[in-house]
Amino acid sequence: MRIPIETSTSYRGRNSRPNWLALLVFLALALSAGAVGAGFSPAFSPASAAWYGSLAKPSWTPPDRSLAPVWMALYATMGTSAWLIWRERYHRGRNLALVAYAVQLLLNAAWAPLFFGRRDIGAGLLAIVALWLAVAWTIREFAAVRASAAWLMVPYLGWLSFTLALNLYLWRQNP
Repeated sequence: MRIPIETSTSYRGRNSRPNWLALLVFLALALSAGAVGAGFSPAFSPASAAWYGSLAKPSWTPPDRSLAPVWMALYATMGTSAWLIWRERYHRGRNLALVAYAVQLLLNAAWAPLFFGRRDIGAGLLAIVALWLAVAWTIREFAAVRASAAWLMVPYLGWLSFTLALNLYLWRQNP
C-alpha cells in the first residue's frame, strides 16, 4: 500500500510559525556579547581610551563614533541569523550550527577584555584570528541549514576581516 505524500507542505512549511519571543532572546544574547565588549572599550572606559589613544594607528582607522552603530547592526543580524537556524527544528545540522554560533559568540565577548582590558594586543590578535575562524565555521554550518542565515553573517565576517587587519597593524607598530 502506498501512502500519499502531500506536496503542498514544504520542508520549511513545518517551521513557518515565527516565535517572536525566541527572536528577542537571540537578539539579547548577541547584544549581551557586545555589552561585555563595550564595557572594556574606549567609549566606556577612560583607562582604555587613554591607552588606545596612545597607540600608533593607521590612517584607515575608523572614527570611534562609528563603531557602536556598526556593531549594533552586526549583533542584530547575528541574532536574527541564529534565530533563523533555531527555527529549522527538523534539520539535522541545526544543533551543530548553533554550537558553532555559540563558540563564535563567546570568542566575540572575549576579544575586548583581552585587547582593551589586559591591553594585550598580541592576545587580542590571537583571539580575533580564532574568532574569524569560528565565524567562517558558523557561516559554513549555517549555509548547510539555511542559506539566508549564512548570508546574514557575511557582513560580520567582512567587518572582522577589517578589524583583524587593524589589530595586526597595531600589534606590529606598537611593540
